[in-house]
Amino acid sequence: MKKKLLTLLLIMVACATVASAQGRRGLRINEVMVQNNGSVVDDYGNHVAWVELFNSTYGPLEISSVYITNDKNNPKKYPVPLGDVNTEIPTRQHIVFWADGQPTRGTFHMNFTLEPGKDNWIGVYDADGKTLIDEVVIPASLQADQTYARAIDGEDAENAADTWEVRDGSEGKYVTPSSNNIIKDTNNKVEMFSTQDENGFALTVMAMGIVFSALLLLCVCFYIISKIGARVSKHNKAKAQGAKLKELPKESHPEHDSGEEIAAIVMALHEHLDTHDRENTILTINKVKRAYSPWSSKIYGLRELPRR
Repeated sequence: MKKKLLTLLLIMVACATVASAQGRRGLRINEVMVQNNGSVVDDYGNHVAWVELFNSTYGPLEISSVYITNDKNNPKKYPVPLGDVNTEIPTRQHIVFWADGQPTRGTFHMNFTLEPGKDNWIGVYDADGKTLIDEVVIPASLQADQTYARAIDGEDAENAADTWEVRDGSEGKYVTPSSNNIIKDTNNKVEMFSTQDENGFALTVMAMGIVFSALLLLCVCFYIISKIGARVSKHNKAKAQGAKLKELPKESHPEHDSGEEIAAIVMALHEHLDTHDRENTILTINKVKRAYSPWSSKIYGLRELPRR
């Protein structure tokens, strides 16, 4: 028995490990700034280079076991520390690491820097230090306060030129640390719907249709459940009589208890199990008698009133 439990535990741990590894495959390098002169500041108020990671999966992603590096020969250069709750990236959200070479300043300060005017390679490795999750080469032509970012968050294209682009903060090329690379100020679906259905008639019909469909589905579910309950009740009654429901002719099948009978049985059980001599809706306050103690008696007080 112990061996089976141990085997089951090992299987569960292996499955959890595989699922976690598969989830980390959705981690993406999303935006990088090499030379930060006047852009966003870190938690110490300094302008330093930064690397933004993006969770492209549709579930929370824990990254405290991955490695970030700028050296292909040293894939384990910066291990993301354990024990920080902020290393769990929510669904389709971002996280920023500072490339300032000062890891003692916190979890998100890496132990390497990026060099302006040179091609900078950045890679993210899985917990084994061998599996490359994502990588990018930032071109040397990147200027100060410009970023090298994905055109669409976490998305890969067949042509690398369609995936990455240089952003300088101009219209449509915003620098967006810890935010979506595409800032949407309108909803195309809402605009299309408002154009085609100005009075909202179609929206009303659709909403009412959904509500009534849900109510109809609930009615069907309750009907099926009641039939199943009646069947089980008949089976139990036949079993109590020492017979099998299948063996009895249809006209001899025991009747299902009515609602009134069930209510009467429930009330009888309630009165039997929860007997009381007062109404539940009345608050009863009983006087509590305490044992006499001279330590709490007023006659033994240290102060006595003078007699007149």
